[in-house]
Amino acid sequence: MPFFPSQSEVLVSSLHKDEVLANLQEVTKQVNYLDYDFKGEKPHQFNGSITNDQFRLSLVIQKADSFLPLIKGRVEETPKGSILFLTYRLFPSSSFFLGFWSFVCLALVFFFFFVAEKPLYAAGSLVFGLFNYSFAWLHFKRKIKISQDIFHQLLDKNQP
Repeated sequence: MPFFPSQSEVLVSSLHKDEVLANLQEVTKQVNYLDYDFKGEKPHQFNGSITNDQFRLSLVIQKADSFLPLIKGRVEETPKGSILFLTYRLFPSSSFFLGFWSFVCLALVFFFFFVAEKPLYAAGSLVFGLFNYSFAWLHFKRKIKISQDIFHQLLDKNQP
């Protein structure tokens, strides 16, 4: 099990690779976050970039969300459609903060247990660290489900 929240998924679609990428292109906008007016004329569901057979996407959100997954995908052509390889991960900044606070909590456990000899404080730090880590995993999984539902609807759009 990886330390940072992630999940992989393989989807098989009867749509050809070009159709899958065209569907993604319709609902994806490459956004420059330094531009003050980055909201487009036409609504889109994902922010990200799409290349020849790969993409990096995230859901469009109205307020900040630390547990929003970054979807990295690759599309491969098959004789009867295409195969999509998807990986859902935390954004690097969210992974950094999860790792940082996990390290701080672990350092506090060792400090309070071995140096300050306060096992109750050490236990409190451990419980808080485990709560923080569990909270991150659970909310990340919930956000993956939302992203998956929208992504699956997108692939089913042109299916017979």
